[in-house]
Amino acid sequence: MTEPERDSAAIDGEIHETRCSADVADNLDMTPQQDLAAAVDTIANGNDFCGVVWVDRRGEVDFARAFGLAHRAHQIPNTVDTRFAIASGAKGLTALAVVSLIEQGVLDLSTTARSVLGDDLPLIDDRVTVEQLLAHRSGIGDYLDEDDDQLDLNDYLLSVPMQELADAEQYLAVLDGLPPKFPPGERFSYCNSGYVLLALIAQRASGVPYHDLVSTRVCDPAGMRYTEFLRSDELPAQTATGYVPVEGGRWRTNVFHLPARGVGDGGAYTTVADLSRFWRGLFAGKIVPSSWVAEMLRPRNDVPGEPMRCGLGFFLHESRNQVMLIGQDAGVSFMSVHDPAPSLTYTVISNTTSGAWPVVKHLRERFSA
Repeated sequence: MTEPERDSAAIDGEIHETRCSADVADNLDMTPQQDLAAAVDTIANGNDFCGVVWVDRRGEVDFARAFGLAHRAHQIPNTVDTRFAIASGAKGLTALAVVSLIEQGVLDLSTTARSVLGDDLPLIDDRVTVEQLLAHRSGIGDYLDEDDDQLDLNDYLLSVPMQELADAEQYLAVLDGLPPKFPPGERFSYCNSGYVLLALIAQRASGVPYHDLVSTRVCDPAGMRYTEFLRSDELPAQTATGYVPVEGGRWRTNVFHLPARGVGDGGAYTTVADLSRFWRGLFAGKIVPSSWVAEMLRPRNDVPGEPMRCGLGFFLHESRNQVMLIGQDAGVSFMSVHDPAPSLTYTVISNTTSGAWPVVKHLRERFSA
């Protein structure tokens, strides 16, 4: 894939990047776009935000602005076209790749993991199905259990060397030996292992490498030209390096914190413009048929402790029809929200572990009222 050209200058037609100086906040005659720009600038600057904020309606951009550095050592700034990791945001891509195989008849929601795994991963219950994995109701043991209150994403959490994790089959070493948390289907429990397992199932059932499945079945139909699973130790130009804070106000890259190449539960890199294309392509039925989109967005669970529900691969607003992709990892924080009725999308991506959340909080309040 070539470097992204000036993608902020065109997204399926001409768009406009709104720019606004901070002093416009004192202008009582501000347009909604100017008010949004002033508010985001204030929050971003007050929290040393590093990343990109994007808001569009029906493909026309209301606001798009980059802050901070993509690479601190070389003082390379982020731009609206910079590619960022989206951590668990990739679960939505995995779910769509799996559902596209179901729609084609290669898999079924009722397909058991065991029927594809054979003798591998013997601790996974024989009754676990693809649907339970998609809905976070499988009960399988999680290699990165986010229900653990002691979990620190800035720590070194991988149980095997990160350079040994780049293909779905290699992740067997991470998934093996984890006892189940509860019987399949009993309840909701967010599960990273479940989506790694889905990637492995999709790869084995189709005979196509997982990363290629996502590219051909999700990214290509949606027109996501700059979205792919990159190696964290081989990032190309115009791609943000992730950073974690250390003592003394210093920053370190996240290269030792993440798998060399993510599979299933994370690891995709993308741009804010590609995410806008993703949402429009999804709801236009370009990735999977609209009937399957509706099925994936049918609420399956409330999310304990969070004001949201969960479908198959996507989070849903607790009461509105807004659909969300969310991700957080060492050196990554991300949220993209789409409201299909007004065709409104807002996305915040940061190349720090928690940097996105102050801006996300404001946009959620602004656009969920």
